Formats: sequence, structure tokens, C-alpha cells
Amino acid sequence: MTVIEVSDLTKRYRDTLALDGVNLTLAENTIYGLLGRNGAGKTTLMSILTAQNFATSGRVRVFGQDPFENPAVLSRMCFVRESQKYPDDATPRHALRMARLFFPRWDQALADELVDQFQLPMKRTIKKLSRGQLSMVGVIIGLASRAELTFFDEPYLGLDATARQIFYDRLLTDYAEHPRTVVLSSHLIDEVANLIERVILIDRGAILLDDDTDAVRDRATTIVGDAAAVDAFVTGREVLHREGLGRVASVTVLGALSPADRAALQTAGLETSAVSLQQLVVRLTQQSAASPAASSEGVRR
Repeated sequence: MTVIEVSDLTKRYRDTLALDGVNLTLAENTIYGLLGRNGAGKTTLMSILTAQNFATSGRVRVFGQDPFENPAVLSRMCFVRESQKYPDDATPRHALRMARLFFPRWDQALADELVDQFQLPMKRTIKKLSRGQLSMVGVIIGLASRAELTFFDEPYLGLDATARQIFYDRLLTDYAEHPRTVVLSSHLIDEVANLIERVILIDRGAILLDDDTDAVRDRATTIVGDAAAVDAFVTGREVLHREGLGRVASVTVLGALSPADRAALQTAGLETSAVSLQQLVVRLTQQSAASPAASSEGVRR
């Protein structure tokens, strides 16, 4: 079942094109990774999908309806923003109490467990929390809401490695028991690679990649060996990146290798190495930036 449909979505801020004709569908009960550089358009896209921002043009449907000023839709969504604001005198206890009133599927027991695991000071005002503790408040709300559609915008900011691992573990555990659609925006791509089931890569407001994570991992390979032999093999293939040192070359090519390709590589004495999801995202983004069609209209939000 499709939970989100986006058609020709465009967002412009004066002379800056933040989203450029985005077409996208999100299915139920799937964990998505929304990836891209700072300013690629990730936050703008999520803000429009959750009715916290307006599109310049295009169509958005969430659960088959327009989400704007639609309580029936908004109560089924949770958007954990990196820049979430709270009243000056609010504490984490206040924030969680308000969340419990808003989200019909709220799980207080899960919230209490996460507070203990994160060792979150509940009586300290939010404005006095550290960056990591503020992220903990958002993570707890996002997980305990059990919203059918949950967006996490850079949820790990300020969290140490232990706290991030708690978040990842609890997300997977709770998702297995209570499936829903999760959209996770992150720069720590290799850390979240094993969490996400589908990759959406956005750059300069346009979707560069939208595919299952397993399929994405097979999209590129790095060929290493004698430079002349490597160049001969990659001729006619789409090259994402090249490095050389003396007579040795390392070239990353796009496209799955066939059994015949692998036999040819072995005959030529060339080695292959897998390309991590993070490496692929970086190379695709660099390729997009270097393309003749690259726009200079401004930095995306």
C-alpha cells in the first residue's frame, strides 16, 4: 500500500530552487534512507510532506489525502526535526506529556524505557539540555509515538556512539514488532546502511536514486590493478571515480558485473572491491555536481 504520493513537486525560495519537480512514492511498513548533502533538499521535502511548509507547485498526497490542515492525516504522522523548538520553561517531561496527548498510538512504557536508557534528565529545562540530550527528546518522541509515518531529520546530532546505537537497536526492535513507514535522513550513511530498506538520494532538489538498498549495493564496483588493463576493461562503462598511483589504477564503475565480466577481470589479473553505500552516494553526488546540467541557481535547504 502506498502511503505517500508526490507528483512534480517544486519549491522555490525567490531565486533558489529547493525542490525541482520531485516525483516519489513511499510504501507502508518500510524504512527509507533519505540521503544527500547539506542543502540537497531533504528537510524541505520532509517539511512539505508533513504540512509544515508549502509547495510552490505540484501535488502531495499522504494516506490518499492532502495533509495541509488535515487533522486526520497529521495525527498519523510524526516529524522529528533537528531544529525543533520548545517553550523556554519546557522540560523533557512536558514535551513527552504533550506528545502523549497528540499521538493516538503513543506507548508510555517504551518512552519510560528510553528515558532510562538514555539517562535523560527529565526535570531540567530543554533550553539547558546539551545538543545530544535535545536529540534524545526527539528520538524518544519519534519512537514512542509509533506513528504510522515517522520522519527523523538528522536524529543523531550530538549523540555519542553508545546513544546512537541505542537508537538504532530500539528502532529495529520496535519496527519489527510494530511495522510502520520510517523516513530517516542521515549523514552517517554507513551507520544506517543496515537499517534502511530503500535508498532515496536527493541532490540539488532532484532525486538521483530511488531503489532497494540491496540493489543499490550491487550498482557499482571498484576495479584495481595495472592502469592499462583497468582502462581497457572500463572502456565504454560509466566511470564514477578514478584514482591512480604510478602504474596502478583504482576505478569505480557503475553497473553490475556479469559472470563474463568477472572472468575477464580474473584473466587480466585485476581485483575488485565492493563499494559501500556511503561511497556510492558520494560518487553519484560528485558525478551529478560535475555534469553539464548542474544548476547554479543557489543552495538548497
